[in-house]
Amino acid sequence: MRPVLPTLILLAALAVPGAAPTQTTILSSPEALGRALFFDPDLSLNRTQSCASCHDPDHAFSDPRGAASTGDDGISLGDRNAPTALYAALIPPFGRDTEGHWAGGQFHDGRAATLEDQAAGPPLNPIEMGMPDRAAVVARLRANPEYAAAFPALFGAGVLDDPDTGYAALTRAIAAYERTPELAPFDSRYDRFLRGEIELTAEEELGRVLFFSQQFTNCALCHQFGTRAMDPAETFTNHRYFNIGTPENTDLRAVNGASGLDAGLQQNPAVAGDPSTRGQFRVPTLRNVAVTGPYMHNGVFRELRTVILFYNSNNTRNPQRHINPETGAPFDPPPVPETLAMEELTHGPALNDQRIDALVAFLRTLTDARYEPLLDP
Repeated sequence: MRPVLPTLILLAALAVPGAAPTQTTILSSPEALGRALFFDPDLSLNRTQSCASCHDPDHAFSDPRGAASTGDDGISLGDRNAPTALYAALIPPFGRDTEGHWAGGQFHDGRAATLEDQAAGPPLNPIEMGMPDRAAVVARLRANPEYAAAFPALFGAGVLDDPDTGYAALTRAIAAYERTPELAPFDSRYDRFLRGEIELTAEEELGRVLFFSQQFTNCALCHQFGTRAMDPAETFTNHRYFNIGTPENTDLRAVNGASGLDAGLQQNPAVAGDPSTRGQFRVPTLRNVAVTGPYMHNGVFRELRTVILFYNSNNTRNPQRHINPETGAPFDPPPVPETLAMEELTHGPALNDQRIDALVAFLRTLTDARYEPLLDP
């Protein structure tokens, strides 16, 4: 029978976000083992990068270093922004939802159907952790005495003898850690408001009303799962895919050398190149959005307010409302105009500055309690 970690020991092993595992870490559960693996740079080629390098628990499990993450070689730079790993366990597996829309999956394009599939990607990605193959990763596991003891105890004798079974066990352990309450605490100011523990400010309440209003913003059309506007388990995404016209991040591409269109969902093998999915990206969670910038799949916007101004530009002909405050120039055109989600983007009247600020104030309430000190004053 598989050994079971006592509850108090498991809680102790998972209790301190950002604390690296030590030689005394107890690895008697998949969750504790997965946590050790999540923070272990030895799983990268040059032993410089762990999962936590790009999903830093001190920064809401996102990457505070810029629009894209630097690889284990210290040179390679990606072309997309690392999404937060918080609440990722609540994203459904990739597939068609009840209304026939593509939904769910990990990464911005859903190419990893599950958490386990996502965990399998970075160690072997040449511009991320850079390991040559599964056998090389499993050899690193066997070389660690704690892992060499924990994997057979948790996943069966001989599990590390085969690269495929050993690698699959690694992904299961990391996914088990990502499914712990540490990564989905539901303890933000908004959650405390729902439980009747606090009251929102007048500005936050205005933002909340606007956010869920079908008349004024209809943000909840894409950033609400289900039909309950006050659902205590809300992750603020319907998990579907849309082309919202996000401009290309030319500054990032000038550095990383990437070129050509990032076609988003169309690049997911599961959609078989369907042209209607070209330029679509998965709707992200808005939990902790105020502390996980930069924004959009490519990190093109630095400020949360800029994101709202970008959305708002679709609802007005006023040329001043089409200016990106971060550049002083108009927002760049959509890279894929033919699949632009105009029905969703042009709903409601243009918002004035007071209402834009109120939406920002509400989105700040979605910050988990331990990250509230990261909020700008």
